[in-house]
Amino acid sequence: MNTQPRAGLRRVLEDLGTTLLDLVCGDPERADAIGGVVIHDPLDEPALPRHALVLGVSVHGASDIAGLLTSLGEAGAAALVVRSPAPSDAAVTQAAERSGVALLALTRGASWAQLAALLRSLLADGDVGEAEPQTLGGTPSGDMFALANAVAALLDAPVTIEDRSSRVLAFSGRQDEADASRVETVLGRQVPERFTRLLEDRGVFRDLYRSDQPVLVRPADTEGFDIPRVAIAVRAGDEILGSIWAVVDSALSPQRTQALHDAAKLVALHMLRLRAGADVERRLRADLLSTALEGGPGTSEALGRLGLSDYAGVVLALAVPDPPAPSGSTDLHARHAAERQRLTDAFAMHLSALHARAATALIGDVAYGILPVPQHQTDAEENAVRVAADFLTRVGDRMTPLIGVGTVARDRGALARSRDGADRALRVLRAGGSARRHAHISDVHVEALLLDLADLAAERGDPPTGPLARLLAYDRRHDSTLVETLRSWLNSFGDVPAAAEAMYVHQNTFRYRLRRVTEVAETDLTDPDTRFALMLQLRLLQLPGPSGR
Repeated sequence: MNTQPRAGLRRVLEDLGTTLLDLVCGDPERADAIGGVVIHDPLDEPALPRHALVLGVSVHGASDIAGLLTSLGEAGAAALVVRSPAPSDAAVTQAAERSGVALLALTRGASWAQLAALLRSLLADGDVGEAEPQTLGGTPSGDMFALANAVAALLDAPVTIEDRSSRVLAFSGRQDEADASRVETVLGRQVPERFTRLLEDRGVFRDLYRSDQPVLVRPADTEGFDIPRVAIAVRAGDEILGSIWAVVDSALSPQRTQALHDAAKLVALHMLRLRAGADVERRLRADLLSTALEGGPGTSEALGRLGLSDYAGVVLALAVPDPPAPSGSTDLHARHAAERQRLTDAFAMHLSALHARAATALIGDVAYGILPVPQHQTDAEENAVRVAADFLTRVGDRMTPLIGVGTVARDRGALARSRDGADRALRVLRAGGSARRHAHISDVHVEALLLDLADLAAERGDPPTGPLARLLAYDRRHDSTLVETLRSWLNSFGDVPAAAEAMYVHQNTFRYRLRRVTEVAETDLTDPDTRFALMLQLRLLQLPGPSGR
């Protein structure tokens, strides 16, 4: 498989224009492939991908827009989006012309988050896939916006394609010809709840899903619902995949009814292809990411196909502890696997919002993410820790996810080391012992080394030896607590009152037990090397072996 050409600015305007975006000034033909979507932040300017589409949230005023157009032109951006109404005076027009950056205006009432999601959906079509896109019914496979426009042309009416939950998967042009409820639906990418309840009360969904023929939905005494609709269910066998909704003046003619009926079959094929394609793409991205993180000969090609060749990166490793499940509870484990995949998708969305080229995939039971950073950035690792903390705050603690953060990789060979650091930090978190839910490897380096030593001892089959072995054997035979006495004394730096209090015994009792420790262990606790060896052995005794990874 090869990388497909990404959507250009003209394609973005064709699919989202008139409904969400208007071209204010500039030439949309200058950028034949948008390199990514970036949110403008004047306090933390990111490195822009080639031909970036920049969302100027809260950018307004002719002078500010003109200045930003100039700086974006120097960075090679393709377009700037600001909230409508956008100024179109001479200074702005000249800045757009000189910089080569087109200025677009986002319709008032539209959500920046929804626009970002729509743009990334359009641009993702060619990220990882076949060199020549397949077609279904003459339309590129999975291109729901092109399909919606094709159905709209057949019916001569603005169209939406929706899933079973009334979420808008795609919409055609000419939505400005519809009523207020349709515009609200398109802007929110979801049929408003009040209209959904109305349709349910009128039995529209019942009639829609019981029949394979179009259903006419007449206007209601509800503000904004002024023009009739024709809807048809989209089916794959007995499974309802979604529906097509067309805003019409009256009932369809027999010819247009047949056209809509045929279109529903084609939409079903595309929706099935999208569902299958999502699984295929997940597996492909997982394979590419796994290859990149291994650091072998295929690293360069994998990074190239992921679009990460020109960036440094920090690896983050996210895991969810397995739930304590009753023996044979396959259903609980299946639900946990589904939750893990949803959390991975949320992690991918979180990272891609920070950088359009961030790559994330579930490999085994760990979700790995590569967060690209500019080569010159000096606080990349600290920023990655903040990103991890922010994500954990957003998702809450219902599944108690954990994130390990590796070192920054400034060349391809260092990516495997970054992944190793993230894995080792994650393992420390999984081993427990603290309330931390995220950690950079440098913050838990000693704990990670101890776990490595525990692995080495377990691999060699090395049991405790010397003084500690004698204490363990004595405790087993006499059901005594000499090992705990030694541990408490060492942890208290030889402070007998503190150690006795920790074990809830009298100080004289503790001193007697400590004398027995030296007698049974046949060792000198005044020797610093002896104390260090015993402390290390006791710490390793408490750690999990290789199974604790």
